[in-house]
Amino acid sequence: MGVFTRSRAGSILGGIAVVGVSAVFLAGCAGDSGGGNGTSEPAGESLDLKIGTALPVTGNLAFLGPPEIAGTEYAASEVNAANAGVTIEMIQGDSGDTDNKAYETEIPRLLNEGVSAIIGAASSGTSLQFIDQVVGAGVIQFSPANTSAAFSTYDDNGLYFRTAPSDTLQGEVLGNLIAESGAQTLGMIVLNDSYGTGLAGFVKDAFEAAGGTVVAEPTYNTGDTNFSAQISEVVAANPDAIALITFEEVKTMLPELFAAGVPADKLYFVDGNLANFGTNGIDVGGSLEGAKGTLPGLSIDTITDFTDSLQTFWTDEGNDELTEFSYAAESYDAVILLALASLAAGSTDGAAIADKLQEVSGGSGDGTTCTSFAECAEIINSGGVADYDGISGKITFDDVGDPTDASIGIYQYTADNDYVAYQ
Repeated sequence: MGVFTRSRAGSILGGIAVVGVSAVFLAGCAGDSGGGNGTSEPAGESLDLKIGTALPVTGNLAFLGPPEIAGTEYAASEVNAANAGVTIEMIQGDSGDTDNKAYETEIPRLLNEGVSAIIGAASSGTSLQFIDQVVGAGVIQFSPANTSAAFSTYDDNGLYFRTAPSDTLQGEVLGNLIAESGAQTLGMIVLNDSYGTGLAGFVKDAFEAAGGTVVAEPTYNTGDTNFSAQISEVVAANPDAIALITFEEVKTMLPELFAAGVPADKLYFVDGNLANFGTNGIDVGGSLEGAKGTLPGLSIDTITDFTDSLQTFWTDEGNDELTEFSYAAESYDAVILLALASLAAGSTDGAAIADKLQEVSGGSGDGTTCTSFAECAEIINSGGVADYDGISGKITFDDVGDPTDASIGIYQYTADNDYVAYQ
């Protein structure tokens, strides 16, 4: 296996598809806005930066809440320990989902607290419910997990950023992975929102470009609890492979798929449902051994120093052990980047921070590479330009707040219904 790149060459290597996206998104311009919460500070004075979160404590992505929240708190602790000119106050909130609508009360609460940025949501469909409210208040919305391509051209006043890559990339990787397995036909069960239908479209494009045919693609809505009709439609089409483009509803689907005789090695998962079912004690009705899935970000086995340190920090704070680490690194990097941009701007104003986010990520092309807040802050405080390379990757924002380089991890389930890097 080789390396799958955006230059149209290669395939997949060692469980990671490395993707450069610098030529993909051309519309929009980050940092072209005014107003915002927070205050400008004279050079040399310490900045008190308030960051809110709207991450999934409840709803159909709640399994992603603990690692994402832990990542933000860990990053804030390191910024504050550095004593380098920025002190962060984290104000945690719940995004919920489009069914329970926790964001309807949480977003106004966070804005009333005077935050300069809100990290979240994890779900693209949920983020789209409140992005206008956030950026309209002059506050940055920064997601560690939104992957819908819709955000790349969204009219966000230059105030939306994300550390996760667009589903243009995950779809291409997953579609090619399924085709490389030898499948000629594909069925999909798809969440009917901007994430699900968008990702399904990119998977379909890639799979069909490789010579395959999508034979069934039924959808369902957030809040649905019965998926028998969708499963029956896909099983009746008898595809060589089935892609489950869902959130935690997959826990309900899997027992019925197994009961219908679908073998695990025909199943493909995505970031919205790739979970350690065994470790979490979730009975899915059978063995997932051989099933595969994709998850944006560096392979978990390559960032164990970070995940081990995060686990220690989180449990030392009195929390239960983390059983998932999806998007923890992206959440950590979001906080570090916001703190560095605030320091570079000498301000806690949302628009001023946004104006510096591309620069501190390396987007200006003339910074000095650094890999921690303390190291980068020293460069900024000495009058230089910092280029932060994060735990989740190089990041490097383009003009619309998307990362220009990205990795897509490829995983395979073992007999214990947990996933490991695909070899």
